Amino acid sequence: MMTAELAGSQVIIELVYLIASVLFILSLKWMSSPTTARHGIWAGEVGMLLAICGTLLHHGIVDYRLIAIGLVLGTIIGVPLGRVAMTAVPQRTALSHAFGALCVTLVGSAEFYLRAPNISRFMMSVLSLEVILGGLTVTGSLMAAGKLQEILPQRPLTYKGQNLVNLVLLVGALVIAVSLVLHPEARSLFPFMILIALAFGVLLIIPIGGADMPTVISLLNGYAGLSAAAMGFVLDSKLLIIAGALDGSSGLILSIIMSKAMNRSFTNVLFGAFGQVQTSHAAGEEARPVRSATPEEAAAILSAANRVIVVPGYGMAVAQAQHKVRELYDSLSKRGVDVRFAIHPVAGRMPGHMNVLLAEADIPYDRLIEMEEINGDFPQTDVALVIGANDVTNPAARSDASSPIYGMPILDVDKAHTAMVIKRSMNPGFAGIDNPLYYLDNTLMLFGDAKAFVGSIVRELSGGHG
Repeated sequence: MMTAELAGSQVIIELVYLIASVLFILSLKWMSSPTTARHGIWAGEVGMLLAICGTLLHHGIVDYRLIAIGLVLGTIIGVPLGRVAMTAVPQRTALSHAFGALCVTLVGSAEFYLRAPNISRFMMSVLSLEVILGGLTVTGSLMAAGKLQEILPQRPLTYKGQNLVNLVLLVGALVIAVSLVLHPEARSLFPFMILIALAFGVLLIIPIGGADMPTVISLLNGYAGLSAAAMGFVLDSKLLIIAGALDGSSGLILSIIMSKAMNRSFTNVLFGAFGQVQTSHAAGEEARPVRSATPEEAAAILSAANRVIVVPGYGMAVAQAQHKVRELYDSLSKRGVDVRFAIHPVAGRMPGHMNVLLAEADIPYDRLIEMEEINGDFPQTDVALVIGANDVTNPAARSDASSPIYGMPILDVDKAHTAMVIKRSMNPGFAGIDNPLYYLDNTLMLFGDAKAFVGSIVRELSGGHG
């Protein structure tokens, strides 16, 4: 009778896991489009709830009290993390990767000490992969969060022979892993493998600049997913294998897309120390003049335009100006101006950052146009309004072979009849290089806080319209 009950319970668990797996797949599919992204979020959340409930039904659980404590602690930590400002979503995402990877590393460690030395070579190989990927993702994600939160310097931190040190650490971790596969009884080696992985995660991320954080975040997401898939093999959990494989492959594919959008290779992103501040002017050379405009002048130019393309960047996110941008969109649209938004794949601090911010402000999805679709329209555009975007609008990427961003696809805002750039100062962006766009004859610099400046433009338009 007991055996039949256990078998029935196992069938229910497997059915719940199957439904959860389908929901995870649908979630990933739906989140690929802004119009279905909300459905994707709900599918992912329901799938995760089912996965947790299915696990709690597992007959192997002896004591639910520790699980209850874990759920309470997770809720206490998770609720505040879910209430961060939209500008802090990238670093919160990095922290989520760190928590997930920490879980994987701890579970892998527990499984090793429970099973060793009676562990097969295949299982030891998978477990080593799980712990190495998990460990480097923990500290790497924490370093990424620190850079995004500006607790750590956003510029690359480098020293001579850094890449060689990183390579030695990685090889060292792999050598220990091979040793454990051949001799799982050498339990004393296991902590060293974890410590090396943790150190490697730190040293891997600190030489990477803020401009590359979107790619780094998606890459760390891939590492976390692969480590979770490895944990699925160790725990014999098909659901974990599926979820981890989805997470890992999507993170890797997204990283490839992001690197392609910057015309950069993975090796250049990870080891190129991209983002060091470049010298803007030769010694003794005078700073080039720029043309600026007031909110009143900017409002007059916008009101006379037929076509306007808004280019959002991280400066818009920092100023939390997305709702004022929505008011500007409404005001111009009422005047019959065709307003669209040009979205560069690496604008902001994480993949899709600008889409999320503008969607939060209820700007219609069909007004958000990807770079490949909208770039050909800039020559026929009256005004390109750049709000806090720097490197993704830099014409040096097309013309200056000596520029660090040479070859990177950019938004062709310099080809618009008039380019207006809202920026606090002339300081360079995350890539640390000067932007020739600011000195062109058809460019007007609008100096100030993005939220305040856009608000002033809206007030001018409202007054003029009224």
